[in-house]
Amino acid sequence: MWVTRIIERSGHQRSAGVNQSLASLKRSDNVENQDNMDEDTDMSKVMGFSSFGGTKKKAMTFDLDSILEQTKKTAQERSRKVFEEREAARGSDSSDEDRMPPPPPRPRSGPQPSTSAASQKPSPDSDSDDSDSSDDEMIGPPLPPPQKTAAGKDADEEFIGPPLPPRDSDEDSDEEEEEDPLDKRIPASHEITLEHGNKTVSALALDPSGSRLITGGYDYDIRFWDFAAMDASLQSFRTIQPCECHNIRSLAYTITGDMILIAAGNSQAKVFDRDGFEVLECSKGDQYLQDMAKTKGHVASLNSACWHPRTKGLFLTCSDDSTVRIWDVESEGKKHKTAFKARSQQGRKTGVTSCGFSRDGKLIVGGCEDGSIQIWDANLNVHTKYLQRTAHQNGAGITCVSFSYDNRALLSRGGDDTMKLWDIRSFKRPLNVATKLQCFYPMTDCTFSPDDKMVVTGTQVKKGEGNGKLVFLDRETFRTVDEIELEDTGVVRCLWHYRLNQIIVGCSNGKAKVFYDPNKSHKGAKQCVVKTKRSMKQVETVVHEQILTPHALPIFRENRRGRMAWKQLVKDRSDPLRSHRPDLPVSGAGAGGRLGATGSTLSSYISRTIAPNIIDDSNPRESILRHAKEAEENPVYLGHVYKITQPDPKLAEKTLEQEIDEQEAKEKDTTPAWKKLKLA
Repeated sequence: MWVTRIIERSGHQRSAGVNQSLASLKRSDNVENQDNMDEDTDMSKVMGFSSFGGTKKKAMTFDLDSILEQTKKTAQERSRKVFEEREAARGSDSSDEDRMPPPPPRPRSGPQPSTSAASQKPSPDSDSDDSDSSDDEMIGPPLPPPQKTAAGKDADEEFIGPPLPPRDSDEDSDEEEEEDPLDKRIPASHEITLEHGNKTVSALALDPSGSRLITGGYDYDIRFWDFAAMDASLQSFRTIQPCECHNIRSLAYTITGDMILIAAGNSQAKVFDRDGFEVLECSKGDQYLQDMAKTKGHVASLNSACWHPRTKGLFLTCSDDSTVRIWDVESEGKKHKTAFKARSQQGRKTGVTSCGFSRDGKLIVGGCEDGSIQIWDANLNVHTKYLQRTAHQNGAGITCVSFSYDNRALLSRGGDDTMKLWDIRSFKRPLNVATKLQCFYPMTDCTFSPDDKMVVTGTQVKKGEGNGKLVFLDRETFRTVDEIELEDTGVVRCLWHYRLNQIIVGCSNGKAKVFYDPNKSHKGAKQCVVKTKRSMKQVETVVHEQILTPHALPIFRENRRGRMAWKQLVKDRSDPLRSHRPDLPVSGAGAGGRLGATGSTLSSYISRTIAPNIIDDSNPRESILRHAKEAEENPVYLGHVYKITQPDPKLAEKTLEQEIDEQEAKEKDTTPAWKKLKLA
């Protein structure tokens, strides 16, 4: 067999090379031994001893020829076994293929090992041509023949490695059937409730990692919730009121989660850091300018705001002043970067009630008060790139617009109780429409599921008229997949986080609910529900209340503390002058030089004897008039003065109060002067 010949030839070649290397090693060993002997002789002559180790031990010797022979036999046996197994596996091949010469060797990287003609011994079966070309033949076991693919090409041209087993179409169909239905993908088996306040939760935001949640409401407050730090009591760790008396309308985290964007009922958006401290406040525009693009900022109340999905520091705001503005954090809110103006079909201003970026940040969408959806290119603010005038009912407004994760579809929620799905590539007609979705709040949300297979929105009801619902619809058909009822409240905000796979809902009763599934969700609410409530540590303390007596004697003033003060107090107690109690008032007659309380002083004597307490019940008018006749006949003071100039006294006909009333009546009279003269 050609396999046996190749093995023997390779063995002879290897043995010749090893013999040469062993001969060279022996020669070098003899030279080293001779040098060592010369060094030992010199050392014994100079120092008196031949070596440092006393008796020199001999090195171990090995029979290299026997080791080489054993190695060669072992290699031949292993190679023969391998090739016999391969030949047995090719039992289907013909005998002609068995006698074929080995395939030509493949080129290898690096220098090839050279062989010597003297060490090669041609086998008796080989002819003269084989012996002459022995140097060109491959050394070692031959490579297996190349495998053929179904197309007849080499396997190396198709892929590297063993061929993959064929897959049946039945297996693919089985995998598709094993996927969970849409209603089983909703993580809503469990829920927790976060108490925000007593008024509507109008804004929600989760950071990209899903560790912190912020809620804002009509009570002007923003609450911070940390899932990793909360326990089962579900208490927020911080509450701020960033915009005074303006309700919160929109909240958003940056793509890195280090800043928060706040849009309230005023015209100035604010940016806070992760811990709730203000970073910047946008400028307010000039409301007297006609061109809104020339103002520094918004001049009317904000409706929505969001961050750029790719670029850190850029954010978007929309307002009732018919503009959508892009801001940059680096400019510190002094002036907007770009302004987009929304116009109605008549060319007039129309308020923008919702806005957003596309997933790649190249498009900007705005939902307007007249029911239109206007989409601009982020780099061109002159004209709209896509426009739909009759997206929703005129005057109802658009509460939310949201792009899908594949960036091809747009979802809009209107105040006309409808939700519509649009294809950006064909923007004339909606793909699907859902109706009878009651909407009473101007910030009612709608969003896509993380796998883009479902859309989610909420419905509201009037107080005492039923329950609100969280509605899940199939994206392809808008068929209702599932509905979650919330008792005696409506769903205003909804958020489906792609990383946590949890749904956060803001309700109209001031509560926020988090829906999750222990098997499908990750972290978030699962971290806090497993923690027990922290028990309140009751510490009994005695509070020393100091009584302030500024007019007390120095010994009784409680302004001393410490050991030295106590020593001073004991010393003062022993002093008869410092510790003398004030004298009590004298009762009865005086004694010891002190006067009694009554009867012992001059003032008390006069008040008791000379000026007794007499009550006069007579009429003072009668007492005066009884002297009128005598005063008229015999005037004493001023009567004789008026006898010459005014013998008969003239008294006033009206009192002063009557004169003031008449003057006020004349001033209130609104009759024109010419009319009074005519009447007269």
